[in-house]
Amino acid sequence: MQILAEAEDQPRTANIKTQLISLWTAPVFGLVYLIAFIAFPGFLPPMSPQLTADQVAAFYADNTAMIRFSMITYDLCGVMLLPFFMVIVVQMKRMATQSHVLAYCYLTAAVSGATLFALSNIFYLAAAFRPGRGPELVMLLNDMAWMLLVAPVGAAVAMNLLLGAAIHFDRGPNPVFPRWVGFFAVATALAMAPAVCAAIVQTGPLAWNGAISFWLRNGAFALFVFVMFFVLRNALQRQAVQEGVAA
Repeated sequence: MQILAEAEDQPRTANIKTQLISLWTAPVFGLVYLIAFIAFPGFLPPMSPQLTADQVAAFYADNTAMIRFSMITYDLCGVMLLPFFMVIVVQMKRMATQSHVLAYCYLTAAVSGATLFALSNIFYLAAAFRPGRGPELVMLLNDMAWMLLVAPVGAAVAMNLLLGAAIHFDRGPNPVFPRWVGFFAVATALAMAPAVCAAIVQTGPLAWNGAISFWLRNGAFALFVFVMFFVLRNALQRQAVQEGVAA
């Protein structure tokens, strides 16, 4: 009987450990993302959409090495936040809902968002690939890179609304997440949603370099990851206790 009990505990223990490993990818690669963010010359401050074609071409010609470093780093490591979001998916599947549809929709939205982020990196790299090409072409690639980086917030908004809905419907005796996390997720979605206007606005807070589209959007996302790291860590600790295994 003892051997059978140990055999049953092993998968549960492995499940907790793999989730913890995935959870810790967030701070590790978060530091990598921060380094790449600081290294990109066009983020601090963010480039203006009103730069002329010659100014944009000059930016890529003068900063080719750092642009390539930062965007290659993002291209290699950008996907490494997905394990963190998959921990959220696993925890959503533990909720007392009638199906796992919200969790699977969350997973799909997370993968879609990561894909769009990767595409923006490629366009930055394409603009820096041939610094001597015509300024108008460099400007076009730059526009596409910025729009893909800032404007496609639909996936992130959907993720947060889905998480909020899942928490609302989690009516079990031991909810996976506290109720306030659902409201926090919805507030994050609302904070990020206006950034979609970066695809049509060139000046003001809604432009891709504006206080709302760039700083509020990215700040809300970073804050969400920071807060959810601790929320998920607590959820995993409770899961370990409930399942009778050590995390």
